[in-house]
Amino acid sequence: MGIGELDREAHVPEETGAGTAPRTLAEALRARGDEGLSALLRARPDLLNPVPNDLTQLATRAGTRGSVVRALERLDRFALQTAEALAVAPDPVPYPVLLALFTGAEGDPEIEAALPGAVALLREQALVWGEDDRLRLVRTARELLAPSAQHPSPTGLGPTVAEATAGMSPGRVQEILATAGLAATHDPVSAVAALTELFTDRSRMGALLDGAPPEALAVLDRLVWGPPYGEVTANPAPPVGWLRDRGLLLPVSPRTMVLPREVALHLRGGRAHRTPEPVAPPVGAARDYRPQVVDAAAAGQAHAALAAVEELLKSWEQGGPQVLRAGGMSVRDLKRTAAALDVTEQLAAFWLELCFGAGLLASDGEADERYAPTPAYDDWLDLPPAERWARLVSSWLVATRTAGLVGGQDAKGRTLAALGPDLDRAPAPEVRHRVLELLATLPPGAAVDPETLFARLRWERPLRGAAAGGPPRPVGGAGAGGSGGGARGAVAGAGPDGAVGSDGSGPGAPDDLRSRLARWTLAEAELLGLTGRGALAAPARALLNLPLAEAAPAGDHGGGVELSVAAGRAATLLAPLLPEAVDHVLLQADLTAVAPGPLQRPLADALAVLADVESKGGATVYRFTPGSVRRALDSGRSASELRDFLTAHSRTPLPQPLAYLIDDVARRHGHLRIGAASAYVRCDDDAVLGEILADRRSTALGLRRLAPTVLAAQTDPTSLLEGLRAMGYAPAAESAEGDVLITRADAYRTPARRVPVPVTDGPPAPDATLLGAAVKAIRAGDRAATAVKKEPAAPVAAGDLPRTSAAETLATVQAAALTGSAVWIGYVNAEGAASQRVIAPVRVEGGFVTGYDHTADGMRTYPLHRITGVAELADDQV
Repeated sequence: MGIGELDREAHVPEETGAGTAPRTLAEALRARGDEGLSALLRARPDLLNPVPNDLTQLATRAGTRGSVVRALERLDRFALQTAEALAVAPDPVPYPVLLALFTGAEGDPEIEAALPGAVALLREQALVWGEDDRLRLVRTARELLAPSAQHPSPTGLGPTVAEATAGMSPGRVQEILATAGLAATHDPVSAVAALTELFTDRSRMGALLDGAPPEALAVLDRLVWGPPYGEVTANPAPPVGWLRDRGLLLPVSPRTMVLPREVALHLRGGRAHRTPEPVAPPVGAARDYRPQVVDAAAAGQAHAALAAVEELLKSWEQGGPQVLRAGGMSVRDLKRTAAALDVTEQLAAFWLELCFGAGLLASDGEADERYAPTPAYDDWLDLPPAERWARLVSSWLVATRTAGLVGGQDAKGRTLAALGPDLDRAPAPEVRHRVLELLATLPPGAAVDPETLFARLRWERPLRGAAAGGPPRPVGGAGAGGSGGGARGAVAGAGPDGAVGSDGSGPGAPDDLRSRLARWTLAEAELLGLTGRGALAAPARALLNLPLAEAAPAGDHGGGVELSVAAGRAATLLAPLLPEAVDHVLLQADLTAVAPGPLQRPLADALAVLADVESKGGATVYRFTPGSVRRALDSGRSASELRDFLTAHSRTPLPQPLAYLIDDVARRHGHLRIGAASAYVRCDDDAVLGEILADRRSTALGLRRLAPTVLAAQTDPTSLLEGLRAMGYAPAAESAEGDVLITRADAYRTPARRVPVPVTDGPPAPDATLLGAAVKAIRAGDRAATAVKKEPAAPVAAGDLPRTSAAETLATVQAAALTGSAVWIGYVNAEGAASQRVIAPVRVEGGFVTGYDHTADGMRTYPLHRITGVAELADDQV
């Protein structure tokens, strides 16, 4: 549809009588109040970019294809079914006829109760306009939803008789009339009208079908719910020929027949949809738990999530894996990370994306680019555990990056990498919010039945483009005398139940992005502790700003409290449920220490240097080894300090084997000294150096004796340290002055990084301030555009600026300033943009006119030399 057609639909007539029905969409919008316009702009924010000049422009923009498609995609299933029914109904259609397309002759109380709301929703979003006796679907929506051979309708209906016979010869139409028992007509138009009247007359149509062969009725039964197209052979079977001769099947090509819409509606009992769904399917519970059990399980998951994030980022403190040239992590590095965390690769990708989305992890931007924690990670560590959790879940809730896509492929067949590009999906935040809101509709402690949740989401946003179509199906057998075979194979292939449209009917609903996002949301919410055992926990209700004691109505956001405030409430509720940090461990004789709970941060950091984590769970087990003790000694602690530290933080005495281990490693620690020559080894005991030289494992180090107590190496000091430690020695690095270098675990951090910005697929929802200003501006512009002007001396074409001389312009605005009347002016700004305005001049001096601009709805000053002309308004407009 071209812009001209849109303009015609949105055209504003010169006069509109008060109380008359609107004749255009622009008139219908003009009849709305400010609240009605605000509702339209709130539901379709793309109409605000930029703000329309007037209501005619708003109506034109509301009818563009892109805007209509976006609006249709946000309709629920019954509203979309209503739009589909309007697309196959006459234009305009009275409300009773629309209702009959859903209920038929039988009636349905649920549909009768729900249809007014669906029509009101479509009317609010400017997809439908007109009074109830003349409902009109906007032209673009009709073109998108009406049945065609290329784009079958989800209703399963085909073209009307008039559309199907558009290319048929007049003689053939007369033959159909004669065979159907109708009188001949003088022209094709009246012939088609007579045939349409026959098919829409239930009694006459019933009499016609009563004489049909049973095989012909079987063909109709297979086509009635769609797809309405079917293939025929060169010599169709007698049942198909009987239907064709009477116009019950009409040819659209030499080998394809179609069931006319009027015939299908008669066979359906007048219903456009096989299964109307006026009521949203309820979200069911799979199992009930005590709310205290749910909250405890969720708190345990929240604690585990914090531990996983800390473990991941701590393992990358000295620098993580390299960044791929195309962005993201390599598959090998992801596998290593998963192995280090003892989780699956998909779960490791989720923790990585969570840290990245929260701003705790980023690339360092160096030439040899690597991932590392950001400075924000240190600030995050200083927060209490509940607040750290709130920061994570708040960032997850609004992030568009989707970890579930990692490992899949993009449109070009390339593997999607963790932390890489192309992982943003704009619907993700909306789906996460909606899933949690639906969980909140269940009683506290009720675990959701996932299938009912997915069914509800599909009802709220049904798939577009899943038409009830497909390739034409055979509708007849081959060869003369093949009536038996023709009837038996009247419609082969998928039956009518295979159609998948807005009904969502048919086996195997597609695995669309929205359904996958919902499944990932359930799993991720459990990992983060928003749910426990499948039920929404109390902190999650606070995060969504939902009532804690009872479920909130669907879609109730509780006044729109800011996310940060809601996150604070959630953290307050979670804090008492998290395990308290302990300040002690239990030392055991097998060189292990057991932490009976989460350790306080100073103790945990010190113990991470002194021992290695052997197992995690409710209690963490640390193991002391010569390497871990040496690591503690390298950090600058002495043997006595290590013993005192363990004694002070253990509820059990220091075991003798552990004391022996510390003393033994300390005795050997620093016996060998390594410095930079490029590298050398120094030792007071020349026998030890001789032992090193004799060891074959030292060959790669390129050692040679410079003096009885000094060896030179052909490698750098770091490699020499690692090589000798691998041989079982405990060397220490020294400075140029001969002092032992203390190696503390200084963390590497990236430069300050911003949190990734969510990617949206459209303009954001406008706030109340923007809506109020936009409605005010549109109203003012519309008043100026529709003001009736006096006929100027020189006629002005529609859309042109008024033209007057400078003297006439000055005299007219001065007179208007004296009388307090408004005038119509043409104005060209400094950029050369021309516009028409209605102003009420209050002062004219110094070459400028100052007055109230009805178009801008405010006081403005305009240079007189930029006014192209001026015209007085009609008396009834002053």
